[in-house]
Amino acid sequence: MRIKATLEYDGSLFKGFQSQKNTKNTVAQHLQNALSSLEIKDKIIASGRTDANVHASNQVVHFDIPNFWSDIGKLQHEINRKLIGIRIKKAEIASDDFHARYSAKKRRYRYLFQTKKPDVFHERYVSFYENVDVKLLQEALSCFVGEHDFHNYSKSGSQPKSTTREIYKAITYRYKGYSIITIEANGFLRSQVRMLCADALAYAQKKIELSAIKDKLTTSHSISSKPACANGLYLSKVFY
Repeated sequence: MRIKATLEYDGSLFKGFQSQKNTKNTVAQHLQNALSSLEIKDKIIASGRTDANVHASNQVVHFDIPNFWSDIGKLQHEINRKLIGIRIKKAEIASDDFHARYSAKKRRYRYLFQTKKPDVFHERYVSFYENVDVKLLQEALSCFVGEHDFHNYSKSGSQPKSTTREIYKAITYRYKGYSIITIEANGFLRSQVRMLCADALAYAQKKIELSAIKDKLTTSHSISSKPACANGLYLSKVFY
């Protein structure tokens, strides 16, 4: 029986989502350990990876469970009892062909920042950028909307079949004292969202020209990009 689980986690406690050879402190490994202790041996599959210090409010994973786990509510409770910094918000039975990654239609990330330095209770969850012109920030974000080859907005080390992605929405707004960037796309490359946010914020701070962003989207040769701070980034929703 296949389970679709929606979970949230505090990314500041982990070295990223994906299991790694050089550390056991990843979201996937902690979740896998909890499942193994309940006699669930199937490997979890996520909608996508998140970097170290990146959070999730609605990450989606799937895994198959033995028939003796017929009470899904109890299963969710038992898994959550074994986790710290990770919580399954909803567990439900899915069709056998459901795939957390390949069945996803689009994904939404949110980037939270403040223009005054956050206090110590928030600095792991909100980024800090001063002198940000909101109109310029939206102008830069609008450049990303549509289908582009984002090879210049991708961290090296991964080898996707294609670096072309379609961004459906890229907006910024204020909410309860926070500045928020929301980006929705059919998929994202490694560290892509952080790199997009970094350049958009740099333009909004008048540190780069808009032409620098446009060049990265249109040129075929490689131009390096630096990612924005990870602590303000959240995987907020996966659409199926």
